Amino acid sequence: MVGSLARKIEDWLGKQLSDRGARGFVVGLSGGIDSAVTAALCKNVCPEGTLGVIMPCYSNPQDAEHAELLARTMQIEYKKIVLDDVFLSMVKLLTGEEYDPGKQDLAVANIKPRLRMTTLYFYAAKRCSLVVGTSNRSELTVGYFTKYGDGGADILPIANLVKKEVKELAKHLGVPQPIIEKPPSAGLWMGQNDEKEMGVTYEELDNYILTGQADERVKRIVDELARRSMHKKQLPAMPPITF
Repeated sequence: MVGSLARKIEDWLGKQLSDRGARGFVVGLSGGIDSAVTAALCKNVCPEGTLGVIMPCYSNPQDAEHAELLARTMQIEYKKIVLDDVFLSMVKLLTGEEYDPGKQDLAVANIKPRLRMTTLYFYAAKRCSLVVGTSNRSELTVGYFTKYGDGGADILPIANLVKKEVKELAKHLGVPQPIIEKPPSAGLWMGQNDEKEMGVTYEELDNYILTGQADERVKRIVDELARRSMHKKQLPAMPPITF
């Protein structure tokens, strides 16, 4: 079952390359399970044309370690681009203040994934490649991604898989166990935890997505997150052709 799913996604990835006239894939390696699965699928389809980019930006050092572990395990070509100084310059320029790592300022934190998106598109342009997004169905449902950050991509191969399905696929693909077992985190600040920030567990979220069943607390939280993040999944609003 899982093997069949992997093959279907890989066939789709191959068709994307062919249809778009691209030579390969560029994937941001965060050290998390979603990027690991995405990169592994891309490597299976295009062994010589898949590039992983590791982009520390005032991040947990373990994230970069896990990203490198994944790249070595899967034999994926990778580059490590440290964005700390660029990020500090942007924060200083925009806020007039020095960056405070202990302050949970979402407007500032979202600069990180947007710098990473810029980096990925640079390499994609140089290599005539597609930027491959790593968002899964659970995250997309509640808008748990940064608009024009990790949400900025050409294709989203695991967009139809909820978190537990991504985990099953990770095991099938041979993703290292420390990556599979680590608590999911967007990594926007130290100690960030996906489930705590969303207010629901991935198990609760996945079950609601797949069955439509959940207690009222989960339904209320998920429905509200989905409503508030609808703009992230739509094209920019445009006026009608005629007024």
